[in-house]
Amino acid sequence: MEIHLRLWRQASAEASGRFVDYTVSNASPNMSFLELLDVLNQQLIYSGEEPIEFDYDCREGICGSCGFMVNGQAHGPQQRTTVCQLYLREFQSGDTILVEPWRAQAFPVIKDLVVDRSAFDRIMAKGGYISVNTGAAPEANTIPVPKHDADLAFDYATCIGCGACVAACPNASASLFTAAKIAHLSLLPQGQPERRQRVLAMTEQMEAEGFGGCSNHGECEAVCPKGISIDAIARMRRQYLQAQF
Repeated sequence: MEIHLRLWRQASAEASGRFVDYTVSNASPNMSFLELLDVLNQQLIYSGEEPIEFDYDCREGICGSCGFMVNGQAHGPQQRTTVCQLYLREFQSGDTILVEPWRAQAFPVIKDLVVDRSAFDRIMAKGGYISVNTGAAPEANTIPVPKHDADLAFDYATCIGCGACVAACPNASASLFTAAKIAHLSLLPQGQPERRQRVLAMTEQMEAEGFGGCSNHGECEAVCPKGISIDAIARMRRQYLQAQF
């Protein structure tokens, strides 16, 4: 396959960025998008140019490290897929693909396709804990948890913090990420002691980081690689109101 890339290059957070055109002539349909960038970087290194910076770690759709816009879609056209598991068979030979970083005030570009997502860490630090004793695993039946609640908590806990929800949202809202983190703890008995304090602290930090508000577009759910429902946002709003009163 021959793939043409129109790719965002930006030397630093302070520098101005621009799109640069590249061509990879020896791509395979079985390559992932990150492998395509690996091949392109080899070409650039051999020609004496600076390689493209992009985030990655596990390359298995688990860690949430990788992420950028592919033809204007967060993680690309395939649903419930991270960009590291987006394969070139989703495209045609000769295609020109636009590649750019997440676009959000709270996610400043560091270099090329790499953005600073530490705002998510600060939101988590504001309330992502429970005050229970640690040590050996307790007996599973000590604290009964309804299966529906356990399943729902697990669904929300699958959030990998990739930032696609923010990138896809026209308001650059982090509501789906924050709501998923709040919901998976509040659904379980262990998360109850800090429930009210947690929702207030995390939502206040989300606003302080410069994320926009949720206006129910639903784009966050559409691009989430784990398929997390926007029902989490409704749950967060209810808990926020309850915590205030």
